[in-house]
Amino acid sequence: MSDSRSADLVAEVESLELDQELGEMRVGYQTWNQDNLCVESYHEDILYYTSRWDALCPYIDVTPDMLNMASKPFIVYAVPPESPYGVPIKDKYGLVNVADEAFWTEPRRQRKFKELEKLCKRLRVTETVVLGQTISVDDVYEMGGVHFEAYDIHPDEVTGFIDYIQNLEVLIIRAFSEEGDLVLTDVSILLPERKQVYGSFCQWNPLYRNRSPGIFACLLVSKWAAQNGYHFYNLGPVDDYGYKALFVTDFEPIFAVAMTDEDHPLALDMTSPLHTDFTPDVWNKIDRPH
Repeated sequence: MSDSRSADLVAEVESLELDQELGEMRVGYQTWNQDNLCVESYHEDILYYTSRWDALCPYIDVTPDMLNMASKPFIVYAVPPESPYGVPIKDKYGLVNVADEAFWTEPRRQRKFKELEKLCKRLRVTETVVLGQTISVDDVYEMGGVHFEAYDIHPDEVTGFIDYIQNLEVLIIRAFSEEGDLVLTDVSILLPERKQVYGSFCQWNPLYRNRSPGIFACLLVSKWAAQNGYHFYNLGPVDDYGYKALFVTDFEPIFAVAMTDEDHPLALDMTSPLHTDFTPDVWNKIDRPH
C-alpha cells in the first residue's frame, strides 16, 4: 500500500473516531446524529419518519446503526443499487442517456427539442459549477424556497441537502428573460463516480409557464451533461411525473428500507407507503434479498 493511501486511511479512521466522539455518524456523503436523522412525514394524519436526505438527494446510504437509531416507522428511499441493504419498490429512477447519439436524433424528441429552443431562444442562460461546501442554507432557499413551500420540503431536508453536497460539486443553471426576470433556477448534484448528473430541484417563474421552463431546464442540463463527459442525467423517481417521458431512456430500480411496528397505524392503513411501496413480508428486512 502506498504511503499516501495509508495516510488517507489513517485520516479517514481518525475522522470517523472524531465524529463518534461528537455524537456524529457518517456513511458515504452523509453525516447525522440522534437529533437530526429523522424528518417528520405524514400520510393523511399519521406520523412517520423519513431521513433528512429524502427530498433532495440521490442514493441514500444506510447502516444497521442508522436504522436502529431512527424513530419508527422509518422509511429510507433510494438506497444505492450496489448496497447490501434494501428491497426494490415499484417506482424507479429515470435516466437520460445523454452520451448516446440516438437520444439526440430520435425524431420526435429532436422535433420537441427544436420547438423548445425556438420558444426559449430569447432567454439568457448561465451555467455555473460550484463547490457544495460554499453553498449556504440561505443560498438554497434563494434558489428554491418557493418550490420547497409548494412541495412541502421540510427545512431539515434542506440542511440534509447541504450536508450531502459538502464534498461534491453542484451545477446551477439559470435562465433570464429579455426584461431581466429570473425565469428558472435548476440545481443538480454532480456524481462523477457514477458519470451522472442528478437533478435535485428546479424552481421556475409561473409568469413564463407558456415557455415550458421546467422542461427547458431538463434540456439545458442534458446538454451540459453531454458536453462535460457525463453519461446519464438522473431525473429522479418517474412514476408521478409524466413530462419526464420525453427525456428518459433508461430505468434504474429504486431500493428502499421500511422499519415499523406491525401494529402501528401506518402499517394498518392499506393506503400508506408501507403498502403502496412495500409488502408486509419485507418490513424490517434490512439485508437485500439475493
